[in-house]
Amino acid sequence: MFVAAGVPVVHHPAYCADLPEGHRFPMNKFRRVAELALAEGLVPGGRFHKPRPAPAEWIALAHDPAYVEQVFTASVPAAVAREIGFPMTESVALRGRCATGGTVLAGYLALRHGLACNTAGGSHHARRAHGAGFCVFNDVAVAIRVMQADRVIRRALVVDLDVHQGDGTADIFAGDPDVFTFSMHSEKNYPVRKVPSSLDIGLEDGVQDEAYLARLAAALPAVVEAASPDIVFYNAGVDPFSGDKLGRLGLSREGLRRRDELVIGYVRRQGLPLAGVLGGGYSTDIDELADRHLTLLRSAVAVDAGLAETLI
Repeated sequence: MFVAAGVPVVHHPAYCADLPEGHRFPMNKFRRVAELALAEGLVPGGRFHKPRPAPAEWIALAHDPAYVEQVFTASVPAAVAREIGFPMTESVALRGRCATGGTVLAGYLALRHGLACNTAGGSHHARRAHGAGFCVFNDVAVAIRVMQADRVIRRALVVDLDVHQGDGTADIFAGDPDVFTFSMHSEKNYPVRKVPSSLDIGLEDGVQDEAYLARLAAALPAVVEAASPDIVFYNAGVDPFSGDKLGRLGLSREGLRRRDELVIGYVRRQGLPLAGVLGGGYSTDIDELADRHLTLLRSAVAVDAGLAETLI
């Protein structure tokens, strides 16, 4: 009898950086996600996998070394810091390094276990030359480049379902035939100037569950076939939710669950490893937002359990 060991979950206390009082980014959601995941029994053995902060040489595989040095030394130019939206302090830099290290670790755990999740990550607006849109380092891009450098993968697929287009990921992998970037997002939302992904599906405002899921279900098989990946990184942003502060789409909570189970289930049934990252989600109600983000972990556990049952 096959007994599933559970879905590994990666977390680091430094995911929750210090921000000025009243800052509009809901930083405390990362601490609350971890608390709720433990309380709900979503973390195998009640123990997170704790990543080490990503070193500069990892991050420079996907970012300009000059920018990496600026972040590490807290000397990011004021204009770039404004574009990122965070004060570039040691705490914020450490958060970016730990979240990146967490996605790298999730990638390796996914290769070993088939499925793993990071309780942060999905910083898809960070481009090669600089960060933007609350994204310091592009953790998924770094993870792919580290795993390619270690020769444990050759090809990768990024499935980005955050409400915002993955412009930074598209920028970093532009022209790279070994990385397929797929973004399905709100067309009229940030960023105004989008960078073409391998495949973009821009949705009109207010799209609800059935129409959204139909578009996704139609695209996913062709995307996986075209990518022929060794691993899939899934950005499970919850900002397509109808009540999200920065979203323009109309998904319900049930729609988010069906979306995550569709992606994770399809990828795993193809025998491919998947590393899930949290992505975007915005609300002043931290408990509601953290619970919404747990959709990724709940869906991963549900899919993993279903696959295990078929092997008994």
